[in-house]
Amino acid sequence: MINVVDRRLVSHVDWPLVAAICSLTLIGLSTIYSVTWDFRNDQPGSAFWSQLYALPVALTAMLVCMMVDYRTLAQRSLFLYGGLILLLVAVMFFGVVRGGSRRWIPIGGFSLQPSEFGRIVIALVLAAYFGGGRRSARSLSELAGAGLLVAVPFLLIARQPDLGTAATMLPVVLGVTYLAGLRLKWIGIAAVVFVLASPLIWTYGLQDYQKTRISTFVNPEADPRGDGYQQIQAKITVGSGGFYGKGFRQGTQGAYQFLPVAHNDFVFSVFAEEHGFLGVLAALGLYLFVIVRCLDAARLARDRAGSLLVAGILSGFGFQVLYNITMSAGLAPVKGLTLPLMSYGGSSLVSTLAGFGLILNVRMRRFTN
Repeated sequence: MINVVDRRLVSHVDWPLVAAICSLTLIGLSTIYSVTWDFRNDQPGSAFWSQLYALPVALTAMLVCMMVDYRTLAQRSLFLYGGLILLLVAVMFFGVVRGGSRRWIPIGGFSLQPSEFGRIVIALVLAAYFGGGRRSARSLSELAGAGLLVAVPFLLIARQPDLGTAATMLPVVLGVTYLAGLRLKWIGIAAVVFVLASPLIWTYGLQDYQKTRISTFVNPEADPRGDGYQQIQAKITVGSGGFYGKGFRQGTQGAYQFLPVAHNDFVFSVFAEEHGFLGVLAALGLYLFVIVRCLDAARLARDRAGSLLVAGILSGFGFQVLYNITMSAGLAPVKGLTLPLMSYGGSSLVSTLAGFGLILNVRMRRFTN
């Protein structure tokens, strides 16, 4: 086993990536500060303080995931997998219900959302599965084994119900299996099967509120004060920022609650209103830089497991970023998916920074034996 703390590894830390991650986190924190400002008491709202308290925990999680050799974590990934399953089962019995969903376990004055850590655990398990034993995703039997590993947490999370978070594990699986040799024809076959089965999925697989979200996305003006309200307001918020934006704490759509849950699902819309097109370009540039540096980490990884681990974490991150931003612009159905690093949510912030800790871990150990 490699020494957990090795000062020589510090010189191989990807500091530009760390700087970009911290920049996006601070941008998110400042946007939450702005949109949740309590005008009556002239102070930041409780959501800002909760996010601020979660930040040192998230940074600690990132540091721990950097320090412990990723190969050691991959070798013990089944223990982490078992812990995730136990937490998801605990949510079923002891979880707190909010907005009709049971997703959180109360711990002291805070709430833990175990489903947010599912992507990291699945990435570790699949990296060990395909990396350690030299398994190939070209084999249907090997794919079936990987599918069983993912199916259990997927179904437990979907049952909460939280189909959005459960769906974010699918890009993780696709990223790992593609790098592990998944044949393109299997992806094509799966796509064809999905299209052919879509009428059955629509009739029997989707609940009424999920059908409403899709139909509202197609025509939000059909119910502008009801189901289409959020999507319409998100477009107005983004457009009202113009080229330069209205300025920090000068926005109206989020601050005066014309746009619901602006500090969470639609934090990017609020950021666009305050900082305009130029601010959006800067934020997108930072996200693109993070993705490119992570791709470079996968390329430089010293072993197959490291490359697969980075691919899995990055695929889940990239999917969330792409979906949330397109949703904020009204180009995707409204779904409760946070924007990593920027949206409100302590569990989301901790899991995201922990994932980047693993990516930094892979890169800085590329010269070790």
